[in-house]
Amino acid sequence: MTSLRATGIGVSLGGARVLDGVSLEVQPGWTAIVGPNGAGKSTLLRVLAGLLAPDAGQVQLDGVPLGAWALLERARRIAWLTQQGSTTGDLTAREIVLLGRLPHLGIVASPGPADQAAVDRAMEEAECADWRDRRPQELSGGERQRVLLARALAVEAPLLLLDEPTTHLDPPHQASLARLFRRRAAAGTAVVSVLHDLSLALVADRLVLLDRGRVRAQGATDDPTLHAALVDAFQGAIRIERAGRQWIAVPHLEL
Repeated sequence: MTSLRATGIGVSLGGARVLDGVSLEVQPGWTAIVGPNGAGKSTLLRVLAGLLAPDAGQVQLDGVPLGAWALLERARRIAWLTQQGSTTGDLTAREIVLLGRLPHLGIVASPGPADQAAVDRAMEEAECADWRDRRPQELSGGERQRVLLARALAVEAPLLLLDEPTTHLDPPHQASLARLFRRRAAAGTAVVSVLHDLSLALVADRLVLLDRGRVRAQGATDDPTLHAALVDAFQGAIRIERAGRQWIAVPHLEL
């Protein structure tokens, strides 16, 4: 099984320390990364994806430094969904999703039956197959987001890194996405998602709490110690409560 480990990660941007001594290991299942605004969540995900080189520390993929991997081989192992993905241009939704097969095809090879099948599966999973022939300008924000998600799924990588994948999605599609992550995790994919929605994050298997560039807590999402750290990190503005079989974050407002 593919492993990803970050040790002592430090990153400075614009003279400010964004990440400071962050260490974590991506484990099988679905991991959600949460934290207050400015905690360094998106920066950490970019480091894990190999898109940003840290000032200190190291990321290892299967025991090998991330930078030592050939780009195509790394792209086959790590699929990435950015927070502000672009879908401009004249490509159809299906052609955009087909771009997810580039790590397997390279620049000149033509997609074969296996690639076409992977694209069809990804579009069905992301619930965007119905507009396969439409172009980005003909899609809503939520529809474009699902096309971009399908592009990441089409890579069929063992590691899936997603920065705010629920952007523009309404509650039913957020719930559908959570079920998708669970299915992928059960099938052996390691899913890591940055999320602002704490209740959605608490549905994951594991949670990493970042606060001011450091890992404040990490563990199973039913861990009371983790719940207490969440409440403290968000300055008491939330409560963690049980709702049926899951935990949810409830706003704690003093009006």
